[in-house]
Amino acid sequence: MRVAVIDIGTNSTRLLVAEVQGERVVKRLHTGLVTTRLGEGIGGGRLLPRAMDRTLRTLKDYLKQIRSFKAEGILAAATSAVRDAANREEFLARAGEMGLAVRVLSGEEEARLSYRGVRQGLDDDLQNMVVMDIGGGSTEFIWSRDGNITARSVRAGAVRMTEGGHDDGEISRLLEPVLLAVARAHPQKLVGVGGTVTTMAAMAQKLRVYDPHRVHGYILTAPRVEEILTLLRHTTLEERRRLPGLQPERADVITAGVRIARLVLLELGLPFLQVSEADIMYGLALEAARSVERKNVSSFQ
Repeated sequence: MRVAVIDIGTNSTRLLVAEVQGERVVKRLHTGLVTTRLGEGIGGGRLLPRAMDRTLRTLKDYLKQIRSFKAEGILAAATSAVRDAANREEFLARAGEMGLAVRVLSGEEEARLSYRGVRQGLDDDLQNMVVMDIGGGSTEFIWSRDGNITARSVRAGAVRMTEGGHDDGEISRLLEPVLLAVARAHPQKLVGVGGTVTTMAAMAQKLRVYDPHRVHGYILTAPRVEEILTLLRHTTLEERRRLPGLQPERADVITAGVRIARLVLLELGLPFLQVSEADIMYGLALEAARSVERKNVSSFQ
């Protein structure tokens, strides 16, 4: 079954067209990523008109691309920026005018979909793992204990922490309640998804051209994370934009994202994190395929 999914995030808007069979994404046919920064001014609690305009233009372009692939169904999902916005209905209505129904995910739904994607992408036993998804507006944690899955969302993301000027102490206090709960499950491994951790993997390997095959499964040791953070703290914004592996559009928020990853490793006492390319997009694709079977997913002709 061919499906298309769109992840409308705080920092970027992503597209995946894929073939799904059963509970597996068997082939990625097409991908897209645009840094739309829908969460610009996130501290004000409202989506800014120019941020909505940027994102809606991207959505319109994605719908044109999807048409050429003849996807059987589309699932578009919005996360923290839309979820927390007082004027989210305006954005949803404008997306609806172009024929796209957008599902606003709760923090827990977002976490569980990320976990579902990681489950497919990594063959390892997830029983003793915690999955961390560092986004622009929030960070999700998903872990298993005694066969039960727990999912939590913290309003600490790369864009939100950058715009709010939060220091390490403030970020640590935001993360602390959830990390205490995670620690009680005694995780032995941390898996990271999202733009911050994939960017760190690309930077660690000095990739001039992003290669998902080299990023997926990459091990970022705690010392390497410290090295990346030190580099970022000692470079100007313009210098960061020229660093291998770092998208210029992410240069202004990457430091806050790396700080979150570093603090999580420290608080959990784990020596490394493993990077997964399979993330919420895979989870959304599986959800879209299931919805098509139930005839509940929006289609675009």
